[in-house]
Amino acid sequence: MKLMPSQKISDEQLKADIMNRLFRRNCWSAKYLPTDTLVNWLAKKVKPDGKRVRKLIKQLVHDGYLIPHKKGRTISLNSAKSEKIIKYIKQFLKF
Repeated sequence: MKLMPSQKISDEQLKADIMNRLFRRNCWSAKYLPTDTLVNWLAKKVKPDGKRVRKLIKQLVHDGYLIPHKKGRTISLNSAKSEKIIKYIKQFLKF
């Protein structure tokens, strides 16, 4: 599902979109993606300038869904919670 800039996006939908983007790129455990890249992709859709995206990424790390690497500059999905992550994505993103 593509999020449109004019839509009001809930935090849950945005968290699901973050995890879905990592999931599509197969970023589990040792394979990771730069946080800045992910923020830049989503900041075009969500205002204000990625601050909300960074806050939600921190929440996902705190909840154990994401694993930070390289002092927090990169992130990946937690493979130990793969079933919960897939269920979360399906629940909040409609395909």
